[in-house]
Amino acid sequence: QVQLMESGGGVVQTGGSLRLSCTASGRTFGLRDMGWYRQAPGQRREFVASASWLGGNQYYADFVKGRFTASGDVAKTTVYLQMNSLTPKDSAVYYCAADSGSGSFDSWGQGTQVTVSS
Repeated sequence: QVQLMESGGGVVQTGGSLRLSCTASGRTFGLRDMGWYRQAPGQRREFVASASWLGGNQYYADFVKGRFTASGDVAKTTVYLQMNSLTPKDSAVYYCAADSGSGSFDSWGQGTQVTVSS
């Protein structure tokens, strides 16, 4: 079992930046891919970014390419999502997800709210 805890959300003005963190605990030795998703009110949860826990390929949704960057610190069992050039459309609850070895995202954090004001 892997537990995930996000932090770093908040309120920022249009054009601003935030960095989200997600710290994994528990059975972290089997971690494979890590991902970020978001869900706005009344909307479905959507994919934002993912990366291999040990580095390698990263994938981004088209609407964040060039603005968001996913990274990780294995020693700290923490992954980050650097978000730049934020717009009100980026307002959502952001969730961290982990593939602990099943081949799919099977562990989820509680989410952190990001609000971008116009």
